[in-house]
Parts: sequence; C-alpha cells; structure tokens
Amino acid sequence: MTAVTTGTPTPTPSVGRAHTRIEGRDKVTGAARYAAEVPFDGLAHGWLVLSTVARGRIRAVDAEPVLAMPGVLAVLDHRNAPRLDTDYIGLLGTRPDPTCAVFQHDRVPHRGWPVALVVAETSEQAREAAEALVVHYEQEPHDVGFRSGHPDAYALDSHGPAVTEKGDLAAQLAASAVVVDAEYTTPEEHHNPMEPHAATARWEGGRLEVIDSNQGATWVVGELANLFSLDPASVRVRSEHVGGGFGSKGVRAHQVAAVMAATVLQRPVRVVLTRRQMFSLAGYRSPTAQRVRLGADADGRLRALEHGSLSLTSTVHEFVESSAGAARVMYDADAHHTANRVVRLDVPTPTWMRAPGEAPGSFALEAALDELAEKCGLDPIELRLRNEPAKGPVSGLPFAGRNLPACFREGARRFGWADRDPRPGLRRDGRWLLGTGTAAASFPAGAAPSTATVTAHPDGGFTVRISAADIGTGARTALTLLAADALRVAPERVRVLIGDSDFGPAMIAGGSMGTRSWAWAVTAAAAELLDRLAHGTGIPPEGITVRSDTAAAIGALPPAERHSFGAQFAEVAVDTATGEVRVRRMLGVFAAGRIVNPLTARNQLLGGMIWGISMALHEEAVRDRASGGHVGADLAGYHVATHADVPHIEAHWIEDHDPRDPVGIKGIGEIGVVGAAAAVANAVWHATGVRHRSLPIRPDRVLTDTGGARPGTRTPPDGGAPDA
Repeated sequence: MTAVTTGTPTPTPSVGRAHTRIEGRDKVTGAARYAAEVPFDGLAHGWLVLSTVARGRIRAVDAEPVLAMPGVLAVLDHRNAPRLDTDYIGLLGTRPDPTCAVFQHDRVPHRGWPVALVVAETSEQAREAAEALVVHYEQEPHDVGFRSGHPDAYALDSHGPAVTEKGDLAAQLAASAVVVDAEYTTPEEHHNPMEPHAATARWEGGRLEVIDSNQGATWVVGELANLFSLDPASVRVRSEHVGGGFGSKGVRAHQVAAVMAATVLQRPVRVVLTRRQMFSLAGYRSPTAQRVRLGADADGRLRALEHGSLSLTSTVHEFVESSAGAARVMYDADAHHTANRVVRLDVPTPTWMRAPGEAPGSFALEAALDELAEKCGLDPIELRLRNEPAKGPVSGLPFAGRNLPACFREGARRFGWADRDPRPGLRRDGRWLLGTGTAAASFPAGAAPSTATVTAHPDGGFTVRISAADIGTGARTALTLLAADALRVAPERVRVLIGDSDFGPAMIAGGSMGTRSWAWAVTAAAAELLDRLAHGTGIPPEGITVRSDTAAAIGALPPAERHSFGAQFAEVAVDTATGEVRVRRMLGVFAAGRIVNPLTARNQLLGGMIWGISMALHEEAVRDRASGGHVGADLAGYHVATHADVPHIEAHWIEDHDPRDPVGIKGIGEIGVVGAAAAVANAVWHATGVRHRSLPIRPDRVLTDTGGARPGTRTPPDGGAPDA
C-alpha cells in the first residue's frame, strides 16, 4: 500500500480564478469526438423521413422501390417498427412527448412528423433513398394560427400553479393613480446549437449502448428504458462532448429511431438530424401573447399587478411556456394575479429553451415597468427599487439573498446612467437617434439530487466520476476546480470524467441547476474521502473510492426563494430612414452566488446577453398557414445576432454570498438572457419615443411606427399576437 499523499492546501484556491477549459485544446484541434464522429465497425446510417402534410393519416408507404436502391438495408414505419410503451412518468415528472414514440400509428399531427426511417450502408445512400420514399396521405384541415384571445385557450400547470390570485384586482386598479394595460408578443424561436442532434445505438453482450449528444445521460437512459421496456441497468448512454443544447437535447425521435433500427438489424445504427429537420424535431420556444396590467400610486408604488401569458402546444403533448412566472418573483402588489394558458394547434411540441418562461416573460413585465415609470415621471431604476418585495410575492417565502438593488447601483455607475436625460427622442448622432434602457433579471437557483464518486490513487492523483453534461458551459472545468479545492490539491492532480450514465444518476444540464447540483455531490464525496484518508494507513493499488448521494441533504434545505438576479443596460442607435436598430453597447451586472471560474462564467453571461439582443432584433420563425411548415427553416432564413451586431458588451458580478447555503453556487447559464430583450426594447423607446411591444423590432416595424410620431405618443399597430 502507498502512503496517503493528499497534499497540502494550495497557496491560492482554484475556485474564483480564471482557468481555460480542460478540454479546450482537444476541441480546437479536433481531437474531441462528438456524437456523430465516434467510429464503429459495421456502422449503418439511418435517415428520417418527415411528413409533408400538417394533419391527416398515412394511407400507404411505397417502401419496395426504396428497398431495391443501392445499400438500403431497411425501411421502418408504423407497419413494422418495434412497439413502444408510453404509459409512464419520466424523470422530469411528465409523460413522454409522443413525438419520441415514432412509427407507432398512422396519424400525422403536424408537418415534419417522423413517418419513416430509411437505413443504408452509408449516410449518402440513406439520404438519397429517404428523399425517394413516397408516402401517401389522407389530408385533413389543420390550424397553426396562434393569436391572442384564442377561444380554445386553457390554463395549464407547469412546475407550479397555472393561476395565482391575491387581492381584489379590479378594486386596486380602480384605486390606482396610474395604470398601464398593454399586450406584448414574442415569436416562435429555435435553439440551433452548433452541433446538430445525433445518436448511435448498438447492442453489445445483451446491453444497449447509445452514443448521444444530450443534456443528461441518465435522463436518456430512463426514457429509453421505459419506451423499450428494458431494465435501466441494461442501458448505457455516453455523451462526452456536446456542442450546445439550450434545452433542446433531451429525448428526441432520432435516438428512439436509432435504437429501433439497431434492434431490428442487430448492428450499430447512427441517425443525425439536419438543420432543417431540427426545426421540426428538436423543440422550440412557443410564441407568446402576454397582457400586463399595472396599477400604481402617483409615487410609483404598485397596487395591482396582473400578468397573463398565452402560448401554444401541440395536439399530442402539453407544454407551457410559463412566462407569467416572472412576475411571481420580481414585484409585489396588494392585488397580484398571474396566469399561464395554452392553446393546442397542429404544430410540433415546444420545449424548454434557455430561460424558459423568464426570457419572454421578462420582456413583457420589464417593458411594462418602463411604461409605468414614464407615466409616473420616475427614473426606471428608482421605480423598481421602490417596489422591491420583502418576501416572495406569491410564495410568501423569504429570499435567500436578493441583491438586485446592488446590481442596479453598480450597473448604473458603470453605464453612466446618472447622465441620462429621461426624455425620449432627443439624442442624435448624425442620422441616428440614440437611447438607453434598462431592465431587471432573475432566474431560479435550484438543485436536484445527484451522485458522484471520487477515487484516490496511489500516485497522488484523484478521479471524479459524475454523470454530468458539459454542453459548452465549462462544467467539466468548473467541477475540476471545485474538486481540487475540496481535496486540497492542485487541479492538475484531478481528473473529472462526465457524460456516462454508468457513473450513476445526476441532474441534467438544465434550469441553471447543473453545476450547483453536481458540485454538491462532488464536494460531499471529496470531504468523505479526505476523512477516510486521514484515518487510514495508505492507498491500495486499486485506490480508495467514495460515493455520495445528495438526495437527503437537498431535501433538508429550508424552503426559500433562491434566485440569481441581474440588471441589464443597453444603448441603441436607430436610423428612422432605414429602420435599422443597432445596439452600441450593453452591460449586465449580476448577483449569481459563488463564481467558480470567472473566464467561463463571463462567457456564459455574455452569451446570454447576446441571445437577448438576438431575441430583441432578429429571431423569428415564421410558420406558413397554408402548409403548416416553416418559411426558411435554416440559418439563412432564421436570423441570429452575429459579431457585427455586438460591438461592445460587458458582464460583471457583485458579491452574492449566502452563509446558509452549503454550495453557494447559483447557476449562470440562463440569467444572462433574462431582461436583455426588454433593455434593448426600452432603449429603442428612449431613442424614438415609440413603444415596440412585439418582438423582434424589425426594420419594417421601425419604419412603420416612427413616421411622423411625436415622442412617447405612438405604439405599433401590430401590437397583437403574430399570426405566424
């Protein structure tokens, strides 16, 4: 046995210092292999065939001519595919989206529904055959038109009540000196991670192995085991490198189709989605129509707050974009009402997308607060500070830290807010009208049970194993730093292995809970290991391994409102002759708990803020009512912000320490996007005097809405929910 060599405390802790990514060199040199790049002997390739009608039935699939094409091995459809079990509740507490249960019936609920999988020896052969496959349909009338006030809308719970009501709304509105009553709309938006969705499935020794690009290997194991009626122990999912997810990389049709084909052919099968297919099969953010009513005293104190949101869902699965949830945390009022409603349409099922609910909800709420500040003659920051709640407006729980005022104070100092003339439409730079705006941000800081193992080796090194997912956030590096400090060694002595379901159950990379949850498990295991080493005589050749499970500790955490907070600031320039809006500079200041790695943390915050710019000015998926499909389902037709759209952007954070929190990490993957679009929209109002209540603020909308407008008097004529 080797003597214990845990090392002495490093001179400076690793956490809190900037570190480049552990896997950075592998990624930039191409050594890191993603899901579609891992080699397999005897690999076959599947290509999904999607429906070309928006509603109806499959009458026939002409598979015989395709089966005769070179290299084609099989055509799977509803007539011959393995049967699946969909009667279960999954890891996230919901039933599976039936879109995942492919080829189980002849119904077509939306355009882009998977109707067949063609499998061939090469990807090129599979694609050619899939495009040649003829499917006959019995077409039925469809409805894809989302609009405000849809008669079939209904309230839907989603990780919280659909409707909350406190106080007499009508009475408080009537007693208010100032009232804002407006509707705000956001369009359909898509994730578009750099790496398309891909999965390879194979059977080896009676065990199913899936190489996948996902946000949680144990999540995918559970869903596949349930769908195929397998023992979870007989399923292994590996997802070492993931090129982005943003909420889209859960369990999708391509993984299930790959497992089906591998089961039928008894050889490895890979299925990769094209960018165009992702617009139908990877989920998206639902459009929203949100009505916000605010009533306040003359000094800006809120008496009434109502935030109602309508989003869409598919006819086969319920998903709600819970935008009204933003108001349940940010501001209180004597009468406080919120509601999340949905309407079923013949469209694919929406899903979680970076800051689900909070991103569109903050646009409506923070734009309405800006309108209220204007009516009250108050500075927008001062109005928000006057309405800081002492406890959760709906929950009544205490805040486990609420440093939003400090974010605004620091942000105002850095941005030069004190020099701002509040009157709109006055500042010019040549042909450009200039304006500045601000908005608040919040996002929950939850945690979920996870397991981790830490092994001490005789050579003085340590190995951490946890089924975490690094979707580009730098999680692998953050866990290395956390483990190193917990073990009191340098990061170079710690090896972190992630993305393998065999490491045990762990929280997914989502909801800004990944690093917080995994860190809890890793540090707990490290602490126990150090204790064992301190009382032991040495380390055997096989090492000493300790396993942790945080379920009990998380369950014992006192109830509280735990959130990250932030203040967003934007300066824009608007050319009323061309309708162009440019963001000249943007600043975000955040209170997000303990920052593990400043380098990757700033990367995450800046990325979220850039997404907010993209949301405010560019992103909009348009659905054709006649066909039920998208217009321009690619990155040429779907516009996103690029380098030229972001000339100067800064992200900072303040001290945000909660001594009662055993982890101190709050998660920063989503807080950066919250409030960013509202800050840009509020700045456009300050520049032009025109309120834009519908995103994105396109040049044609600017041209339509600023012609002959007196500052502060006009609102866009298209303030209703979009038809697309």
